[in-house]
Amino acid sequence: MDTTWIWVAFNVFVLGMLALDLGVFHRHAHAVSVKEATWWSVAWIGLALVFNAGIYLYWEQLWPASTYTNSEAALAFLTGYLIEKSLSIDNVFVFVLIFGSFAVPAAYQHRVLFWGVLGALVLRGVMIAAGAALLAQFHWIIWIFGGFLIYTGIRMVTAGVHEADPTQHSVVKLLRRIFPVTEGYEGQKFFVTQRGVLMATPLLAVLLVVEVSDVIFAVDSIPAIFAVTKDPFIVYTSNVFAILGLRSLYFVMAGAMGSVRYLKPALAFILTFVGIKMLFPDATYYLLGDKLHIPVEWSLGVIVLTLVVAVLASWLVNRRDAARSAQA
Repeated sequence: MDTTWIWVAFNVFVLGMLALDLGVFHRHAHAVSVKEATWWSVAWIGLALVFNAGIYLYWEQLWPASTYTNSEAALAFLTGYLIEKSLSIDNVFVFVLIFGSFAVPAAYQHRVLFWGVLGALVLRGVMIAAGAALLAQFHWIIWIFGGFLIYTGIRMVTAGVHEADPTQHSVVKLLRRIFPVTEGYEGQKFFVTQRGVLMATPLLAVLLVVEVSDVIFAVDSIPAIFAVTKDPFIVYTSNVFAILGLRSLYFVMAGAMGSVRYLKPALAFILTFVGIKMLFPDATYYLLGDKLHIPVEWSLGVIVLTLVVAVLASWLVNRRDAARSAQA
């Protein structure tokens, strides 16, 4: 059965939603409020859950050659989506830093993130296709992926906080060699013509840094999803839905960065756990002679429990600190 039309239909749907987002709801530049961002977050999560329900109902009909049952495919998608969604929270911290360093007006931030997401979708698709092909041909690469995730998780906890200056990023320096850059922002434009000369604006530099940061994060997140499933369609669609909600997630969380103080350790634990899960079958084969697998249900439970504990612990500690401050 030719499944090309499924890929085409899904990508047409995504492009249509993005066109509706930018062309209708955000046609005019404005600062996105927390309320508006929350409704968009609910909408994107709702679409992901509807898509997940569609997988549960129709997977075996649409993908008869797949080894997954309907429930297995739906569970793999949901687990992958939660992994990508939780790891994308780390992108939010970087976006805050980038926009702050470039002093990007709030009204223009949505446009940067929109085009950043569009570029990320293309780059993720290429990286997922490459990752799937590499894993099919060279199984030992899974050890590199798993080891890298474990290393990244440990590094997130042990490394200190470094306030990088995106204005000194090599991408920005390269941009200045290619295009003259205007002294300030020119509305929400990436290019302007001044005195007959095509010039880039600082907003283009911000977009390039956002794109580079997403590639860096994809190096972590794509191996993580391959630990859950190696089905290209599930890997791609779970990534896409997580990325589509990234912009609204930024505006929701940007004002609450300091309140969820245990979010970073939670993400570090999730990365380490997923890396161990990736290596676990081969490790048990070499040690015990049998390939043991951590069930997808367990992975989903660990991820959800970790995030809930991080939020709850942050809330309790913040409440305690507020009570102490009130008594002082």
